[in-house]
Order: sequence, then structure tokens, then C-alpha cells
Amino acid sequence: MSAPKTCKAAILVEQNKPLVVAEIELPDKLDVGQVLVRIEYSGICGSQLGEIDGAKGDDRFLPHLLGHEGSGEVVAIGSGVRHVQVADKVVLHWRKGLGIEAVPPQYRWNGSVLNAGWITTFNEYAVVSENRLTTIPADSDLDVAALFGCAVTTGFGVVVNNAKVKIGDSVVVFGAGGVGLNIVQAAAMSSACPLIAVDLYDNRLELAKNLGASHTINASKENTEERIAEILGNENLDVFIDNTGNTDIIETGYGITGPQGRVILVGVPRKGHDISIYSLPLHFGKTITGSHGGEAVPQDDIPRYLRLFNQDRLKLKELITEIYELADINTAIKKMRDGSISGRCLIRM
Repeated sequence: MSAPKTCKAAILVEQNKPLVVAEIELPDKLDVGQVLVRIEYSGICGSQLGEIDGAKGDDRFLPHLLGHEGSGEVVAIGSGVRHVQVADKVVLHWRKGLGIEAVPPQYRWNGSVLNAGWITTFNEYAVVSENRLTTIPADSDLDVAALFGCAVTTGFGVVVNNAKVKIGDSVVVFGAGGVGLNIVQAAAMSSACPLIAVDLYDNRLELAKNLGASHTINASKENTEERIAEILGNENLDVFIDNTGNTDIIETGYGITGPQGRVILVGVPRKGHDISIYSLPLHFGKTITGSHGGEAVPQDDIPRYLRLFNQDRLKLKELITEIYELADINTAIKKMRDGSISGRCLIRM
């Protein structure tokens, strides 16, 4: 497969505006540790919505490319690359894996530099740092494989590494999007009981139930705190996992967990939005932890989870509820925002 000189990509030109889908120029040659990948599928994560919205403040790298989970095929490799070869099928992930962390590539668009990080996936071809790629078997389903870039590895990592859910722990998962649904699935596999999923949309809650939630709560229709207390009875809540980044929800979760409870923050509050908590319980066993991608180790975790999927232990096909073409990426983003999309949305290149 010959390396192209240009490709189509979705570009963040201005915050709080639709992405611009346009033809961009690829770098003339690969630097040390860089890999050219033909993208097959890209997921859209809440992190990208946060980038578009400026959740972390002003973006000094505009215009730039986006996307941090995907699947594809290696087209070319730069010097020093040892862990992937041309024609390998790969998962693209934002957590660091094996190999070189290369310098970020510089694309060009409209005669100017177009910025990108070590990985981008909203483009037909991407120059990716070797350590953001993990090889998978050649016969892998590449639509499902894209989910291993973030949704699966983060979701399962949150349960195993951050929350350390034990058999019989009571768990509340607030936010049942792509990552949240995998948290539900992982907690169910860990025999959490009860396992309560909370969201604003019934379609997402129905999917959460299919993935193992014992109870669901629509926060737009019910008093969440009262309903959780009713489900738990006289028992303390062991684990509260927030995927929303909403400070009011985080404070509520901290308040309703028991003396030895664990509060795990997956969603990140907007810049300037701080939480206020009574910290004394932290000295006596309660914990509050920020998750960084579930502390996933791609080269270890992806093969394990892929094996579970191949043995029909993971429901991942069911998580892919919408697939769009790159030209329609703004429609996909809009439907993610309004709750129309139940599970993970993929962009097919």
C-alpha cells in the first residue's frame, strides 16, 4: 500500500463551532518513532466534546486534529519502530504503550501548519507515535477493535484499578455513555450488587440494563439520592463512579458513600468549576480518586479484553449503536449531545 500525500480530516478550527471536514496534507516523511496508519474506524469520546467546548480553557493549538481511539492498518513506519510492522492491524489509544514516544506530526492545511498530538483518529490517515499503537490479530473485527482504544480499557480499568470493586460491592455509575456502559459491564463481571446505572436518557439506561445493571435511575425523572437510598436500604454505598464531571453530582456521590466508600472521578469538571467536600472522612477510610484512563496498560489489557470478547464474554457489538461517515461527523456529535445515541458512536473512514 503506497503512502498518500493528502487525506480528509475533521479539524477543530474554533471552539464551540462545528468541525471543518477538509483535505489536509500529510508530512513528507516519517520521523523517528512515527507510524503512518490508515484509519478504519474512530470512536467519538466525551473528551473530544470537551475539547470542542473548551472545557479546559482556551486552546492555544488551534487549528488542530482530534480523536484518541480507533483501529486501522499500518502503512509505513519511521526509523526505530520495533513493535509494529507494515500491514499490521492495530488499535490506536491515547494511553502510552510499547515503543517510542515520537515528536507530534505537523500536517498542513490551507498553506499553514495544522497541529496534532501523538495520536489523532478523525482523519483517514494519521501519523501516530509508536507507543500509541497496539497490534491485534489480522482477523479482528476493526469496528469493535476501535473500542479498545479508550471505551473498553478505560471502563474496565476504572473498575479494576481505580475502584477495585470486590464481589458484592454496591456500585453507582453516574453517566451511561460509551465509557460508563463499559464500567457497568465490568462491574457486573465483578459481581457488584446492587449495580445502579444513572443517566438522563432511557435508551442509555436500557442498554445499561442489558449490560448487567441491576437497577437504573433516570435522573431527569426521579430524585436520584432518594432512589439510591431506597435501593440500598440500610446498607452503605461502597463505590460511586462519576462520568459527567458535574460538580454537584460529584459532591452528591461523595456525600452518599459510606465511611469506607470510594469515589472515582472519570469525568473532568470544566476549568474553574471546583468541588466542595467535608474532608474529615478522608482521614478515616473514605477515598476520592481521579482516574486517568483507568490507569490502563494497553499492551497488557487489550489482548486480555480481546480474548474475553472472542470468547463471547464481553458485549461490544451491542455497544456500537451508530456508525457515521467522516463527512457526517458533526451530525454524530450533535446526536451524542442530545442523547439520541445510546452507546458508542463510530466514524467509518
